Amino acid sequence: MSTRELSPTPRSTIQRGKDRAATDRAALIAVLDAGLICHLGFVTPDGAPVVIPTGYGYEGSTLYLHGSTGAASLRAGAGGEVCVNVTLLDGVIYSRSVFHHSVNYRSATVHGRATRVTDPDAKLHALHVITEHLAPGSWDHARGPNAQEFAKTAVLALDLTEAAVKIRTGGPGEDPDDLTPDRVGSVWAGVVPLVRGWGTPEPCELLPADVAAPDYVTRREPQDGPQ
Repeated sequence: MSTRELSPTPRSTIQRGKDRAATDRAALIAVLDAGLICHLGFVTPDGAPVVIPTGYGYEGSTLYLHGSTGAASLRAGAGGEVCVNVTLLDGVIYSRSVFHHSVNYRSATVHGRATRVTDPDAKLHALHVITEHLAPGSWDHARGPNAQEFAKTAVLALDLTEAAVKIRTGGPGEDPDDLTPDRVGSVWAGVVPLVRGWGTPEPCELLPADVAAPDYVTRREPQDGPQ
């Protein structure tokens, strides 16, 4: 999947800033790998647009989202058209004009019709995928969902076929009038990178003092560069 080109549809074709569009499906996978939270957009039965944050996981060409069976978002999204976005902020850009202030970012937007995962084995597998994306290694060590928890959890699946990726890197854009010798040296311009990394694990207060954090908790790799 990661070696194919994206196949944009009219609604997933980037119109503004086309030079920032990434066409390789590997760019989509890279954004999904780096992110942990997505924003799910849908329209409620009464016609109101809603956007909520939620965790996700993906495998192959399928994106999985989960939540409570009582959540309006999952009820409204099941069987309907949805839009999911993952955005990573990499830095704030200072320009010599306010108009050209901007940000460096990586963004993936997926369109499609979400389907409810109802087969018990497929649903359990999807929960495995979501858990391992958020907390790698924990599925093999933590207790799995019991019957009541499993029944209270809903999972949506969304095909990753219709997706758009947009990335901005580099320094500020400037108007020629702002690049005169007096302006160049009088106003600071550049990028303030946003760097993200994992801190030291903080144990639960009920955990005995002699129980160290296991490898699957401490081995999370530092992020490379701005995230």
